[in-house]
Amino acid sequence: MNLEEYFARTGYKGSTEKRDLETLTDIFQHHIRAVPFENLSIHCGEKITLELEHVYNKIVRRKRGGWCMENNQLLGWVLKGLGYDTSFLGAYVFNPHQNAYATLMTHLVVKVVIDGKAYVVDGGFGVSYQMWQPMELVSGKEQPQAPGVFRFTEKNGVWYLEKMRRKQYIPNQSFSNSDLLEKKECRKVYMFSLEPRTVEDFRFQCTYLQTSPDSLFTKKSICALQTTEGFRALIGWTLTETTYNYKENMDLVEFVTLEDEEVEKTLKEKFNITLERKLVPINVKGSYTI
Repeated sequence: MNLEEYFARTGYKGSTEKRDLETLTDIFQHHIRAVPFENLSIHCGEKITLELEHVYNKIVRRKRGGWCMENNQLLGWVLKGLGYDTSFLGAYVFNPHQNAYATLMTHLVVKVVIDGKAYVVDGGFGVSYQMWQPMELVSGKEQPQAPGVFRFTEKNGVWYLEKMRRKQYIPNQSFSNSDLLEKKECRKVYMFSLEPRTVEDFRFQCTYLQTSPDSLFTKKSICALQTTEGFRALIGWTLTETTYNYKENMDLVEFVTLEDEEVEKTLKEKFNITLERKLVPINVKGSYTI
């Protein structure tokens, strides 16, 4: 494992000497635009493991993506290798269909401290809730980014992340009531404490999420990638392409339903992913919005 090979994977050609916010942001944006958020291993007979070398080989050498425990673990390793002050945090994801936060800590994020200021770096959430810039860990401050306005709120030592989005224009009106489409303009994303975590804290969750019939990740095959203008996502057979702010305070959300034979070609052309095993797409309704 080496940093040069990782940077070749993401296309980053900037400084590896500076440890400032600008460099961190550049490295981060190259990652989210090259490495998809995806759980396809679950749906093509592969096991997701958290050993760093396995994660590195999967993402860097096999040019795959991963979920938060893979993407953010790799990002943390890269940033630590460059000399950044990093640690892991654990979050509880909000389920909009249950209107509640999960009771299981399933989301791993990276905290980075630069010149005494703490930032959250999360390259493993995907779709429209994927931040594009490190977020300063400060309560109540609106932090506008291309995807929308993010905000942390702290109460009694617990931090809450929420996102305010723009209006949406959906040309294909047959998808206007899709359960994949987030209807609320302000959406809770996850909550977390500042207690440092290790990858070991996520072993059970990693197994549970890829085996339990109650897990979102066994109910949906997901692949999402950020672009310079928005993001694209393939959920089951539904391909979504979103362009942020294509008109004033309006995002363009385009849906199309693929045939079985189009799925693998779309993964290659839109996400640069070639699977070694046959994917069985799935999209059980509920529990996931974009």
